[in-house]
Parts: sequence; structure tokens; C-alpha cells
Amino acid sequence: MKDIELEEKMDTIKQIGRVSQFPFNKEKIKELLHYIISQCGHNPNVGKTVLYKLLYFSDFDYYELTEEPLTGESYLKKSRGPAPTHFKEIIAELVQERKVWVMESEYAGYRQIKYLSIQAPNINLLSGKELQVVNNVIGKCAHMTATQISAYSHKDMPYKATGDGQLIDYELVFYREPITSVREYPND
Repeated sequence: MKDIELEEKMDTIKQIGRVSQFPFNKEKIKELLHYIISQCGHNPNVGKTVLYKLLYFSDFDYYELTEEPLTGESYLKKSRGPAPTHFKEIIAELVQERKVWVMESEYAGYRQIKYLSIQAPNINLLSGKELQVVNNVIGKCAHMTATQISAYSHKDMPYKATGDGQLIDYELVFYREPITSVREYPND
């Protein structure tokens, strides 16, 4: 995309002037996080940073496809990519409930905080469609290192169009470029 086209697109996005947020569903994001950890937390590359991005893409891809929120989680624009605002609270509950175990390790020369599932996740709050989207995100991104998935998240329009430290607006998924878009749009 040419720089001028990108500038025009960013101007349009900035005119939205609001951040779409939804009711936060704590139990649902807890189930979602536990499910993601159970599916790929054992992979050597999957630590906290990768989990942040898997949650982000699960929520934002689901919204782009359905125009409905998955968990209602809010995400902040941080230097290493989108970060869920309730992660610390949710993971603490999963650890306290003895569903997830936390450990510190090293991966590719970096300190890594890992989470391992020690109990099968309850996925009663997640529909088949939701699990399909989450499994697609896991399949597409769970092999990436923290550096790779952070760089990938930086290419996502909702992240690019948001100011540092600001909440990322879900509505910005409708301005995604093909590299991160998951929805088929008609050619006009």
C-alpha cells in the first residue's frame, strides 16, 4: 500500500473517535485462556507474550468475522504489541484454582514466563464457532516466537491506528489489511 493511501486510511480511522468496548465476561476469558494454554502452552516458544497475542487475535478475529464480542476483554497498545488488561487477574485465579502452573524458563536466550495446564479445561462457555476461530488462531500463530508474533501484531490495523498506552478499538478490525484480515470482503 502506498504511503498516501495508508495516511488517508489512518485519517479515516482516527475520525472514528471512540473505542468500542463490550461487557467483560471474566468466566469466558478464563475458560478461553485455560483452553489456549492446554492446547499450546507446552510448546517451548509459548510464554506470556505469545499468550497475550493469541488472546488478542482470538478476540479480534472473532469480532471481525461475527461482529460480536468473544470475551469483551480490553487490550492496550504496548510496545511489544496488544496486551489484555485482565491477564494478571485471570491467570492468578487459574493458578489459585490449580488449573494452571506457572514457571520461569529461558527460550532463545530470553527469560520466559510459561503457563502449563495441569487440569483439562472446561469449555462449556465456548461455542463451536468460537472454538473454531480460536483453533485457527492457534494454528496460524502458536508456532511463532514472542518476537515474531509481536512483529505480526504490529502489522494489524487496530494496533497500528491506536496511540501508545491507549485501548485498542474493536471496530478497527474492519480496516485490516489482507495480512491480518480473516474475513472475506466483496470486491467493490
